[in-house]
Amino acid sequence: LAWRQSVEEGDVDAIRVMVSDELKRWKAIRMPKGTEPGVWHGVQSAELLEVSPDSIRVSALAEGQFALVSGERREVSNSFHEGLKLTARLADMLLYDIPNARLPYVQVDIYSTYRDDTGSSQRCIMSTRAERSVAETVDWDGMEPQAIVEAFGGRYKQDERGNALPIEVESPPRESVPAAYYEDDD
Repeated sequence: LAWRQSVEEGDVDAIRVMVSDELKRWKAIRMPKGTEPGVWHGVQSAELLEVSPDSIRVSALAEGQFALVSGERREVSNSFHEGLKLTARLADMLLYDIPNARLPYVQVDIYSTYRDDTGSSQRCIMSTRAERSVAETVDWDGMEPQAIVEAFGGRYKQDERGNALPIEVESPPRESVPAAYYEDDD
């Protein structure tokens, strides 16, 4: 009850502790039945970026999935489609699976790896602000991930072949506190 009250009062420290603990727990538990391995890997890559009195912001990694098809390794799902699935899953988990935290919104930023002659880098390919008022109207089990992301107004770009293109991430609101400001107790 004390934790719930702290969150309702906008205690940034309490929110940070609860969310950080839950993200650590997700990294340590087994993949839930029925969850795609690529999506669960993305959930386990989630990192807390920002904490404010009424929201959190996380980033996670989505990569294309490959499989053996007709004797050849082929991409069966690109980073864009994996990002949609991951965004939908993280929004659901962040809004409903963190004990004692009922924040008005969460922001999920999805990154993917880009490679060129100079090396590799991770760039944001999708950014979604998931508001609880919208989440309450979403059919989490019946809607496709893209429809869920679009219901929240997720931002992304695609090329003519349906591949994800990097986007600029909006800067966080001024009243938020970077999660990196805090030291972990580890």
